Amino acid sequence: MKSYFPVLLWLTLTGANAQLKIQGEKDKQFVRQELDKKYVSSCAIARQIWGWAEMGYLEERSSALHQQTLKKEGFSIEAGVAGIPTSFIATYGSGQPVIGILAEFDALPGLSQDSVPYKKPIREGAPGHGCGHNLFGTASVSAGIALKNWLAKNNRPGTIKIFGTPAEEGGGGKTYLVRAGLFDQVDVVLHWHPGDKNQANAESCLANISGRFRFHGKAAHAAANPDVGRSALDAVESMDYMVNLMREHVPQESRIHYVITKGGLTSNIVPDFAEVEYTVRHPDVKVTKNIWARVVKCAEAGAMGTETTMDYELHSGLYNLLPNETLAKIMHANLMQVGGVKYSAQEIEFAKKLQSTLMGEVPDIQEAATVAPFQTGVFFPASTDVGNVSWVVPTVGLSTATWVPGSPAHSWQSTATGAIGIGFKAMLMASKTIAMTGIDLFNNPSAIEMAKAELNKRRGAGFKYESLVGDRLPPLDYRKDLMK
Repeated sequence: MKSYFPVLLWLTLTGANAQLKIQGEKDKQFVRQELDKKYVSSCAIARQIWGWAEMGYLEERSSALHQQTLKKEGFSIEAGVAGIPTSFIATYGSGQPVIGILAEFDALPGLSQDSVPYKKPIREGAPGHGCGHNLFGTASVSAGIALKNWLAKNNRPGTIKIFGTPAEEGGGGKTYLVRAGLFDQVDVVLHWHPGDKNQANAESCLANISGRFRFHGKAAHAAANPDVGRSALDAVESMDYMVNLMREHVPQESRIHYVITKGGLTSNIVPDFAEVEYTVRHPDVKVTKNIWARVVKCAEAGAMGTETTMDYELHSGLYNLLPNETLAKIMHANLMQVGGVKYSAQEIEFAKKLQSTLMGEVPDIQEAATVAPFQTGVFFPASTDVGNVSWVVPTVGLSTATWVPGSPAHSWQSTATGAIGIGFKAMLMASKTIAMTGIDLFNNPSAIEMAKAELNKRRGAGFKYESLVGDRLPPLDYRKDLMK
């Protein structure tokens, strides 16, 4: 007698999977609707933070606004974590899985800009949100709140943690949160970043070590008795010369850049103090560490040759992003479902005028309305302290077109769209994609286990996280001399 049990089992499982898929789509529709309802208030928060434009570790009002918003929504707040006054962790729920969402909110020096398609600083030399972190933090907070409402509505187990992470721009804020072990009990971390296109890839970036070298010499009259002086500026220039010669003898993917932050007060006094800031980058964190050690030797040699003394202070040490293809495929599928940014006629006119200020060939404006195909092995030549997080917990991110296609990061053009519809629409896209990805992970814990297995494979056996900044305290004053 023929058994129909396998067929019946297949039909039952197929039906159950179909039901789960239907329920999942309903769950995603719920969080999208939640985000649509609060779109106007989210835009108001993003615009307020754009107007404050507070630099790294100085984001007191921006951080407080996010904390107040989350507290009103029922999150518990732990402020000032890892020794950083403007950092916070907002938590809702209990049990597994624990899904973290990163929120940045620091601005950049010197990028003050009005919401117009031509260069017009609101205040000359003042900070501005040229990397869109006013949108970044707001979208992350909004996504977390939408997920919280879904958990509460369905009485689901699970925990959401919003990490308020200051000073991404050169301060390496997440470096100190990771070192403090604040991600140790998190299962997955989601994040995003403003950009000029829509994409969610399995990608990596440059590792980064940065810091300041300070030289101490002896002042003297530059004409009457220069022989008794010892120039700290000479030491800086000697160091710079040696590092520039070294460029021929480092891997071609390396990047070494510097700026003399202090070079003396007047030309008729031998400078007794000078300072130079260096950043070293490479796709491999181990190579980055080796190159940095050679830069330190150049500084020591510069001091020795000029009979000055030298000390240096590390600001940040960033790992390269460790891609997670398992998570990236899930996030990309949700980004495809959300779609791109649709410009109004007025926004098209704005975008065309802004593109006329860009150099070289510019992309079609319609690129903002499309989602780039999924890619693996993608590399972008910049650095982020999200890299540190990605080595301790499975991490995935996306980018949305908050900037007019072709606009570079860290420019007045990118600042200009951070508080208008172009930026706000892409912010909403990011919120929805993050929240929908969170739904997938809450509904499918096996995907989290696959992501963890991939992380362990990519890190290699016996990996142990090591902070690149040692035990130094967060450099809370690294932007204070740039305040205007």
